[in-house]
Amino acid sequence: MSLRHAVVTAAGAALLLLAAPSASARSTPGDELTVDATGSVAADGTITLSGTYRCASSTGPVFVSSAVSQGDSEVQHGIGGTAAVCDGVLHRWTNSEKREPGTLVPGPAHVAATLMELSSGPLPLPIFHAIREQDITVVAD
Repeated sequence: MSLRHAVVTAAGAALLLLAAPSASARSTPGDELTVDATGSVAADGTITLSGTYRCASSTGPVFVSSAVSQGDSEVQHGIGGTAAVCDGVLHRWTNSEKREPGTLVPGPAHVAATLMELSSGPLPLPIFHAIREQDITVVAD
């Protein structure tokens, strides 16, 4: 499986299972996730979101996934995914995704981000290290 395919799979799993009762949380005191107060949208429709994360340890691959909504809060657009390193150090994450121009416009928006590990085993299941929802301002890039 390619890294891009794994990231997309992880991002999709995180978004679909965010509220699932069977998904486990393994947050430790050192796990944290932030979302920057501003995101950007380029004229070609490329949306970029960013922030920081820290996680202490993992046994499987870990990803930062993100989604953004604007106007209709029921419609979220998954925005990329970043492979994460759980070494206890604060890291930056940046997710970008090219969407149809006009999908997101400058102004207020809402971001949901997850720091999620795929458990090892016959069926990789999401383990959420941190979840962050935040209102942001989208600016033209």
